[in-house]
Amino acid sequence: MAAGNAADRSAAARQAQELDRLAQERVDHRFKGLPPDAEGLTVGELAAQRRNLFTDGFTTPVLALSAERLEHNLALMESYSERHGLAFAPHGKTSMAPQLFARQMEHGAWGITLAVPHQVRVARAFGVERIFLANELVDAAALRWIAAELDADPSFRFICYVDSEAGVALMDAALRAAGATRPVDVVVELGAGDGARTGVRTEAECVEIANAVAAADTLRLVGVAGYEGEVPDATSERVEAWLRRLTTLLVEFDKANRFADLDEVVVSAGGSAWFDAVANVFAELPELSLPVLKLLRSGAYVSHDDGHYRHLTPFNRVPDEGALHPAFRLWTQVVSRPTPEQAFTNAGKRDAAYDIDLPEAQVVRRGGVERAATGVTVTGLSDQHAWVRTTPEGDLAVGDWVGLGLSHPCTSFDKWQLIPLVEADGTVTDYIRTFF
Repeated sequence: MAAGNAADRSAAARQAQELDRLAQERVDHRFKGLPPDAEGLTVGELAAQRRNLFTDGFTTPVLALSAERLEHNLALMESYSERHGLAFAPHGKTSMAPQLFARQMEHGAWGITLAVPHQVRVARAFGVERIFLANELVDAAALRWIAAELDADPSFRFICYVDSEAGVALMDAALRAAGATRPVDVVVELGAGDGARTGVRTEAECVEIANAVAAADTLRLVGVAGYEGEVPDATSERVEAWLRRLTTLLVEFDKANRFADLDEVVVSAGGSAWFDAVANVFAELPELSLPVLKLLRSGAYVSHDDGHYRHLTPFNRVPDEGALHPAFRLWTQVVSRPTPEQAFTNAGKRDAAYDIDLPEAQVVRRGGVERAATGVTVTGLSDQHAWVRTTPEGDLAVGDWVGLGLSHPCTSFDKWQLIPLVEADGTVTDYIRTFF
């Protein structure tokens, strides 16, 4: 216990040191929307000034992250995970923001989920000790680096997918060539059905891959995993049916004594659309020969959104669980009003998420006064312009600020390297650094 606590304290100290380095970064032309007169200040110095987003020199377009809504979402998912007996490894590729990784772990996260080796390097640079890579890793250079990280840090826990015997062979060869002394923990990925993304299509193939892992000294099978968001024509019934295939696979592996040398086994799923189904089915798991780490991986919750996930969130299906709050608002400015029915603002594809739904005009700000954006609709995006249609109620003038709600947070964070964290009155209390 003492050794574990010492390792945790060491990791926390390292993380705090690296996050402090972010505050020492200088503000300059790299960061969109920040006040020009802040050039040369450190991020920490600018944050300490507690400038107002609307009156203290920020330029449009500028993306703002609500401090209050962020904290609400973090706390809500922490309580949800605890209530349902789930460990939580939020998908960090949504934000790639080490400050948010730290906040998530302060709110009880087991670790961070990532998708590609670069993201793992970012997380490790900021002291993340537990990483779930929701992907098969067959890149020899990346495996060589992972082997070195595992060998150098006994407290580092790394888990990744395997979904083919070819992948197992490539991993084994690369790790042997690297002289790895610790095996890499892997979970067999069960695909969500024909036409889904990655993952093994049949349970029989899963057994063959598990056998291949058992024959490779460089790898260690620790469980099963998958992504229910890829279930074709998803409904609650279809998603839960696939999740029962996943948990049954874990039970069968346990009966076959595949986990004899472990302290716990892992079962993992959970995007941001069906985590209620994950909670329901994981709760049905019978007692196994070892404790089960039931690992939920939802990531989009941290900022939520005003489009795609607003309609899909499990909290809509189970209102008693609470509600996530959209935390992003993109402030853009009307730069052209060529006709009474048309306007253009100065934010486009370079600034706003657009891969699923267009931004939603929510508020108009003029002379320090905000009102609902009644009669104002975004109909398209160019590189640096939003196309806006207005009805007679849509009172817009050149110079007005328009606050846009955004869909799909996964493609919002990647467009902004330094995002103001803003309180309800417009006070900027911090800046969130992203690494994409």
